[in-house]
Amino acid sequence: MVQLLLDARALLGESPFWHAAEARLYWVDIEGCKIHRTDPATGTDAVMELAEQVGCIAPRANGGLVAALENGCALIDDWGAAPRPFGPPVLADKPRQRFNDGRVDAAGRLWVGSLTSDKPKRDAALYRLDPDGTLTEIFGGLMTSNGAAFSPDGRIFYHADTPTHSIHAYDVDPATGALGGKRLFHRFAEGEGRPDGAAVDAEGCYWSALWDGWRVVRLSPAGELLHTVDLPVQRPTMIAFGGADLKTAFVTSAGKNLTDAERAGQPHAGGVFMFDVEVPGLAQEMFAG
Repeated sequence: MVQLLLDARALLGESPFWHAAEARLYWVDIEGCKIHRTDPATGTDAVMELAEQVGCIAPRANGGLVAALENGCALIDDWGAAPRPFGPPVLADKPRQRFNDGRVDAAGRLWVGSLTSDKPKRDAALYRLDPDGTLTEIFGGLMTSNGAAFSPDGRIFYHADTPTHSIHAYDVDPATGALGGKRLFHRFAEGEGRPDGAAVDAEGCYWSALWDGWRVVRLSPAGELLHTVDLPVQRPTMIAFGGADLKTAFVTSAGKNLTDAERAGQPHAGGVFMFDVEVPGLAQEMFAG
């Protein structure tokens, strides 16, 4: 059963991850320029406000966070500390772009993509931030980079370009991060929601939050639809697994750009939701920089 964890009223809730050592759920409100740290046991929510939008965050092996901001990436050494730039400000000369969804791999590298507000242009891209601060463009031609996730063995990379309704899978060399073997993993029908943020569980199944789809779905490693969880909000944005056994699913959502009638039909839009799953998720990888 889906429960409301936090009635956050976020504009664009995103990038949840479970911090096992703290037993807290971290997530961001991109357009609210906020990082949240929520305690599911008590419902307590701490908020850190930033000076710019934050597309995604991930924990660092040495403590603190790595964050992908509007123009570039940054390190946050402690809760409440000011972000310090890390790597080049690659989007500084691209005012219609900002960083969006990201995922850390087993080697401690952050895979992070951008989005463009100048649609239908396809000038956004997927990048890889290495622990030494090197930022490499992996591929371009995107509108909204999303859905980054890895298979349990780290040899398959999943990625969605949300407006295309499609998720692709790639072979990945875990040592070098090189991609190859692109193939269509799943395509959602027009008008039934578009693939946003995602996570993979211990059986290698891919969970996708469907923007404008009112649900999250579980896809098999072959891309077959296995399970659907309906949600009380139109725009779920990303799913993460947490709790002591990694069998609690947390889903962020967006509350922006709703009409009064739409808001009345989903009063908790922008909230964080939770439900139990039978198969645990994967432990959160930490950025090595």
